[in-house]
Amino acid sequence: MRTPTLLLLFVGALIFSGAGYVRSDASDHRYKEGDTVPLYANKVGPFHNPSETYRYFDLPFCVPEGVKEKKEALGEVLNGDRLVSAPYKLNFRDEKESEVYCKKKLSKEEVKQFRKAVEKDYYFQMYYDDLPIWGFIGKVDKDIKSDPSEYKYFLYKHIQFEILYNKDRVIEISARMDPHSLVDLTEDKEVDAEFMYTVKWKETETPFEKRMEKYSMSSSLPHHLEIHWFSIINSCVTVLLLTGFLATILMRVLKNDFMKYAQDEEAADDQEETGWKYIHGDVFRFPTHNSLFAASLGSGTQLFTLTIFIFMLALVGVFYPYNRGALFTALVVIYALTSGIAGYTSASFYCQLEGKSWVRNLLLTGCLFCGPLFLTFCFLNTVAITYTATAALPFGTIVVIVLIWTLVTSPLLVLGGIAGKNSKAEFQAPCRTTKYPREIPPLPWYRSAVPQMAMAGFLPFSAIYIELYYIFASVWGHRIYTIYSILFIVFIILIIVTAFITVALTYFQLAAEDHQWWWRSFLCGGSTGLFIYAYCLYYYYARSDMSGFMQTSFFFGYMACICYGFFLMLGTVGFRAALLFVRHIYRSIKCE
Repeated sequence: MRTPTLLLLFVGALIFSGAGYVRSDASDHRYKEGDTVPLYANKVGPFHNPSETYRYFDLPFCVPEGVKEKKEALGEVLNGDRLVSAPYKLNFRDEKESEVYCKKKLSKEEVKQFRKAVEKDYYFQMYYDDLPIWGFIGKVDKDIKSDPSEYKYFLYKHIQFEILYNKDRVIEISARMDPHSLVDLTEDKEVDAEFMYTVKWKETETPFEKRMEKYSMSSSLPHHLEIHWFSIINSCVTVLLLTGFLATILMRVLKNDFMKYAQDEEAADDQEETGWKYIHGDVFRFPTHNSLFAASLGSGTQLFTLTIFIFMLALVGVFYPYNRGALFTALVVIYALTSGIAGYTSASFYCQLEGKSWVRNLLLTGCLFCGPLFLTFCFLNTVAITYTATAALPFGTIVVIVLIWTLVTSPLLVLGGIAGKNSKAEFQAPCRTTKYPREIPPLPWYRSAVPQMAMAGFLPFSAIYIELYYIFASVWGHRIYTIYSILFIVFIILIIVTAFITVALTYFQLAAEDHQWWWRSFLCGGSTGLFIYAYCLYYYYARSDMSGFMQTSFFFGYMACICYGFFLMLGTVGFRAALLFVRHIYRSIKCE
């Protein structure tokens, strides 16, 4: 037992040492007048394509001597951050006025490269003492002209920094481009450019502890909060009305069913049974493809646990704005550490379903979510390498992720599987299963799997779709999302509605004497993931300005993986709720 424990401790230290939970030293520095404050240039890229980012010096800016790359944590690399020392010197309380830091003759190729970047609305991002700086590199002067060939393109050559400080701390920084200091890029010819910058310092009384509040306030503005709360109230009212309506019908029908079956027992024995009691000998017949079913439940349970942990970290304030890569780090680490839950759940349930090949079941569990994610990553990373974008992971980072999967995820999955196999849990079925299955009567088309999934997915999706826009605008845009409490409420509503609608549809399926409810309940619960992916199509074409093969492939590729994760997670919730309900109603009647 000693060796696996030491191994896990070693790997845990490896993960957390570069995980990004420890904030950069720069953020805790106190400075004296004239001290060097770290300024890093991060990346540039088209404003409307958040995944398509490049290194700052991929554009032909002046490269200072001795450019140093900042050592980055795992989450920062996954986030596409590539920080290098910037060409500006912003020493503490050291003001500068139009200081020239570089004179350069731009060649025709460099002019063409800058013009292409300006045409695509390229922005730059820097970090000064861990505070983010944004700005556009140039502007297009359209001057009420409809023909793009007549547009004029300009590069900003003068950046004006305004920095607020409180005693010996940096509190805030903003960058403004001088609209009158421009380099004309319209024609393909050599151009002389003189790049300069201005630095102004102002004192403020804002304490250091509150310096990040400015970035989270944008999503907490009154009109945004009103929309969020309207979304919550709208969802709650819709959910309460529909669930109340369904609950009333379901309880009344069930009450009538129980009364009817009680009377039937007192009546003649030769009276033919009907409805869901009629199939009591088949309802607990184990599903086909039991290994895949158990693996799906294991993966879904792990993803549900992962989501709960992420919400806990968000609610205690770990994911403050511009905490570079913290979310990605948390996802990788928590997913690795919760793989034992997937192994235990899958192996335990598989053994309850009287499965024999538990090792094969564990392999399937380990690959069910990670397999499609790995294949998607390989394709998208190849695309990013082709584009030379920062989204392409370095070889060292890939090795670290493989080590985490090999030394943490896989061992925990196996240990969980062994514990699940040895738990000796038995499937608690209140009714005995007959030797031969009953024939399912012919059913109308709307009782088949696909129409039922459409009905099951629509109600939970309608409860979350307003909030989805803000999440998409944050993940696939530049909007900041910090109202995690509201998001958590929406998530709880999603879980409740998914569970209830699955229970309702399971009842109607059993009442029609269709006993194959196992897979149906899982598919109906998970169908909300398909609706979210359909929303991706709407968002891409109607609500965003994303374009280009790389951005399109990243958006639809990674959203497919996220929606697949939702499918597994909500499918597990739906099945667990349906199983509780089915056990309850069959325990309430006498089954021979």
